[in-house]
Amino acid sequence: MLKTILSISGKPGLFKLISQAKNMLIVESLQTGKRQPAYAHEKIISLGDIAIFTDEEDVPLSEVLNAIKEKENGAKVTLDIKKADNETLRAYLAEVLPNFDRERVYPTDIKKLISWYNLLVETGNTDFVEEEKPQKDADVENTAATDDSVNEKEEKEKPKTKKATKKKAE
Repeated sequence: MLKTILSISGKPGLFKLISQAKNMLIVESLQTGKRQPAYAHEKIISLGDIAIFTDEEDVPLSEVLNAIKEKENGAKVTLDIKKADNETLRAYLAEVLPNFDRERVYPTDIKKLISWYNLLVETGNTDFVEEEKPQKDADVENTAATDDSVNEKEEKEKPKTKKATKKKAE
C-alpha cells in the first residue's frame, strides 16, 4: 500500500498515485482529494522506498509506522509536534524504535514521520505492512515454462549441429 503513497518535495502532505503519463504522474492529495500533475523534475519518493537509520541496519518505514500503530492502538499520535522539543521527539521515537541512529535521524525527520502517520490514519490508510502472497504455484509454472522453452531451443539446435557434422565428414 505504501508504494502508491508519494511525498513530493515542495508540496505539503502526501499524495496517492492515480496514473502515469509520459513526463508526469497524476496524483491525488490525501488531504483534499484534488488531482494534479507531478512532473519528472520534482523530487518524488514513494513511502515504500523510505527507511529509518538504526544502529544495525535500516528499518523500512512500513515497519516503523506499524510499530507506531501498535503503540497508539491505531489512533493518531497525541504528541503535539509543533510544541514538542527535540528531546521529547527523540524519546517518542525511542519508544517505537529503540535502536534508531540518534546522529542521523533529525528531529525534523521525526516530526515528518509523525505527521505522515497522523495523515495516513485520518484518511484510513492503515495497512502499512503488506502480507506476502504465496508464490509457489507461480514459481512452479514459471520453472516449467522455462524448462520447456530450453528443451525446444535444444531440439531446434540439435538438427543443425548434426547436419553440420555430416557436411564436415563428407
